[in-house]
Amino acid sequence: MADLRINLAGIESPNPFWLASAPPTNTGYQVQRAFEAGWGGAVWKTLGEPIINTSSRFAAVHFGGRRVAGFNNIELITDRPLEVNLKEIYETKKRFPKHALVVSLMVEPKREKWHEIVKRVEAVGVDGLELNFGCPHGMAERGMGAASGQRPDLVEAQTMWVKEVAETPVIVKLTPNITDITVTARHAVQGGADAISLINTINSLAGVDIHTWNTIPHVRGKGAHGGYCGPAVKPIALNMVAECARDPQVGVPISGIGGISGWQDAVEFMLMGASGVQICTAAMHHGFRIVEEMIDGLNHYLEDKGLVSVTDLVGQTVSNYSSWGDLDLNYKVVARIDADTCINCNKCHIACEDTSHQCIDRLTNEEGKPVLKVREEDCVGCNLCSIVCPVDGAIEMVEVPGDGPPMSWNERQKAIAALNANSAEMEVV
Repeated sequence: MADLRINLAGIESPNPFWLASAPPTNTGYQVQRAFEAGWGGAVWKTLGEPIINTSSRFAAVHFGGRRVAGFNNIELITDRPLEVNLKEIYETKKRFPKHALVVSLMVEPKREKWHEIVKRVEAVGVDGLELNFGCPHGMAERGMGAASGQRPDLVEAQTMWVKEVAETPVIVKLTPNITDITVTARHAVQGGADAISLINTINSLAGVDIHTWNTIPHVRGKGAHGGYCGPAVKPIALNMVAECARDPQVGVPISGIGGISGWQDAVEFMLMGASGVQICTAAMHHGFRIVEEMIDGLNHYLEDKGLVSVTDLVGQTVSNYSSWGDLDLNYKVVARIDADTCINCNKCHIACEDTSHQCIDRLTNEEGKPVLKVREEDCVGCNLCSIVCPVDGAIEMVEVPGDGPPMSWNERQKAIAALNANSAEMEVV
């Protein structure tokens, strides 16, 4: 068995799988059930001033026969008294001392408010704090959540206020509802953040009922934007984690969040720089016991790779993630169709003919049977045919000799600039 233990900014955990701050971590009963099932840590549902939640609050996007491809919610922070939460946090940590127990916090952007809640929460023995600067609905209308998280100056100031009194590691949770997430990440670090977590949910409307014309969900006929999460947001989250991981001005551990549904997703996030991951929608969809498969899968994966510790994964792919201008413009791949595997459904031909580069021909072989063949000289290697193909292995993207040595756009521009400079010098002479 590989070593699955992680240490995120001083917070130790028996494995990298944490429950994110959300409905699954609303009570001590739930968090304790999760720890019994095998979760390495949990971020307690956000504490703050007691609020009232709406009755209709969740919605899902089902797509292509898959349930809950995306998940939308208009739920706010805990609606239970702070005293009740603190009592349950204390009891949970006492019962599970080796599991990571982090508490999410959100209050008005006032120094005294942050000082007060930090002291009260740390007094019950938590392992760390997560500052919720990401909630996109409800709390943002009150000047909290994303309303703070979209302002780098408030992210930095509030992080600094917390660090003035905090005795445990401070994680800053970032909103994706911003142009450049590295800006707020840098300000969190400047404020003293020990780590960052991302992403929080994305502004969204799950849908509209075309029969009643009500939004989904609706509260007595009225709707509001909510926070979007689930498998559909994974590519967005993975990119933002990677952007922060490769930014030298960030440079703190990352807790990855967003669409993680299995151990494979967790591996991707860790390869892109996350030290651990947080999961919510998958647990809400399938229950806490999904962590058993995640742990087994991750163990087998590490064994197959010959790795002794899960921490050996962290950041291994970050150096491969660069700007478009650094990509090799002379690199070339083409599509090749395996006639023995192809079922002649013509999806690749239709996709290529109608929406790509018209390089797949419909032919007839010697036996009079239809076959599909790629004109490789016209293929640009866009991958579309292999994406729409319903049969695994029927279309392979194959690397072929390019048009010259490696040359990126940035390198090309530098070469052109150098030639222009030499030409200018010769004209002067």
